[in-house]
Amino acid sequence: MTNPTAAMIVIGDEILSGRTRDSNMHHLARALTKVGIDLGEVRVISDDREAIVGAVTALSAAYTHVFTSGGIGPTHDDITADCVAAAFGAAIDVRDDARALLQAHYDRQGVEFNDARKRMARIPDGATLIENPVSIAPGFTMKNVHVMAGVPAVFEAMVASILPTLTGGAPLLSQNLRVERGEGEIAGPLAELAGEFSDLSIGSYPYQRNGVYGANIVIRGQDGARVDAAMTRLCEMFPG
Repeated sequence: MTNPTAAMIVIGDEILSGRTRDSNMHHLARALTKVGIDLGEVRVISDDREAIVGAVTALSAAYTHVFTSGGIGPTHDDITADCVAAAFGAAIDVRDDARALLQAHYDRQGVEFNDARKRMARIPDGATLIENPVSIAPGFTMKNVHVMAGVPAVFEAMVASILPTLTGGAPLLSQNLRVERGEGEIAGPLAELAGEFSDLSIGSYPYQRNGVYGANIVIRGQDGARVDAAMTRLCEMFPG
């Protein structure tokens, strides 16, 4: 049985300018691997309406799930919610359930729930909320698109909220062997191994340390017995 698939859209000029380093993709990839959802594509795009609508439209049609990060805060350039609504032809406005969550949060803090903060309660018609236990402002799911914050702590909390509601497949298992030989020397045997175990993913990741060339060979697959067998064969090819 084929695993569900996923794509991610990382939204934000600050990512593309280099001002902010994205860690959300790494976190999401690891989380999806554990539940058997295969991340197949990641796009990093600017805070541009046409770019966001286009990416959401294309990826939601191509993958089981799409996860977005960024662009759902209180400022003028936080346009992700509007763009997702536009991609699905849905109306969007401040919604009572999201407004109530935020109103209670700011009341507890003694902070004014002003118009800027109300922007974070704007949810497309037909969407369901994604819980945010960190800063309360919710994400949302529209069709198969899960819209989440860009701040890593909040993004990670939202991922934890949404993943238990999704149906996954077989988790991806992996084993690693470090081989202290250059890639030119190991390429032939690895090609032979890949042919023998074509149902597995076999990757070579080279390094140089203290003048020594080597590579970490990673074998990945859903069948633990096959991964074990391939690792045994790899160890036979490169003893010691």
